[in-house]
Amino acid sequence: MHKDELRQQIRQAKRQFSQQQLTELSLSVLDRLRPLLAAAQTVLLYYPLPDEVDVRPLISELAGQGRTVLLPRVTGDTTMELRRYSGEVDLRQGAFGIMEPVGDVFTDYSQIDVAIVPAMAYDAQGHRLGRGRGYYDRFLAAVPHIYKIGVCFDFQKIDCVPVEATDVSVDWVA
Repeated sequence: MHKDELRQQIRQAKRQFSQQQLTELSLSVLDRLRPLLAAAQTVLLYYPLPDEVDVRPLISELAGQGRTVLLPRVTGDTTMELRRYSGEVDLRQGAFGIMEPVGDVFTDYSQIDVAIVPAMAYDAQGHRLGRGRGYYDRFLAAVPHIYKIGVCFDFQKIDCVPVEATDVSVDWVA
């Protein structure tokens, strides 16, 4: 199946769930993530769109524990930068309606212990189907040392994600 067709199929599957149901489904994903982040001091997360795994509780927990939480901010058609999360009050609506931090730009990528990466779908080999813009693929290709954990709902885990040369896989899928 072609990537665009697969994205459409996943979007349709997501529409079968209410926002409340997606929030509840997110809880089991967060439970699988927490042990993997126990030793991480600097974590790249994302601010979720309404149809993505809601990691906001995890963002708050990690920041409340004094850990460094980084969130992406889209800076152009093909680029994003990382910024420190310092609280809900420092978020502004950015590209694609995503809440983005206005805190300090973070460039010391060697300090990032784990990246939590959203997707439209994952397969068991860690192949990722993104939303089609390539932001994460470009960023993750530049930081191969970072341990990458993919997150999605169980119904987004599929047998085979089509892969291209520029696609970056994750190390584990929650």
